[in-house]
Amino acid sequence: MEIFEDFLANIDQPQHRARVEEVLDWIAQKFPDLKPEFKWNQPMFTDHGTFIIGFSVSKKHMAVAPEREGIIRFSEEIIEAGYDHTKMLVRFPWDRPVDYSLLEKMIEFNIKDKEDCATFWRK
Repeated sequence: MEIFEDFLANIDQPQHRARVEEVLDWIAQKFPDLKPEFKWNQPMFTDHGTFIIGFSVSKKHMAVAPEREGIIRFSEEIIEAGYDHTKMLVRFPWDRPVDYSLLEKMIEFNIKDKEDCATFWRK
């Protein structure tokens, strides 16, 4: 996915870069109808022009942003999976495997919940 090449190249830690690339590739394969985009210095995926999920990186984690509704819907599962979260993002620590099942549920929820959404963000 050429669109994310510069972003990935700027991740200093090779293991972190590999993890982010793995997650982005997994989404592209699992959800081929989603459009990869790079906005606000973050890789993200959209569906019919509406935001589905986005990512950012920090020293300690990869942040996954499914919008507030995705956090509310999956708050208990996020905690059960051992992840920390805020109102807008989930922190996937670098030293733990990615819970792809949880990630898949968040993406599927947003695709379904926003199927009639005509704006980038929910209103």
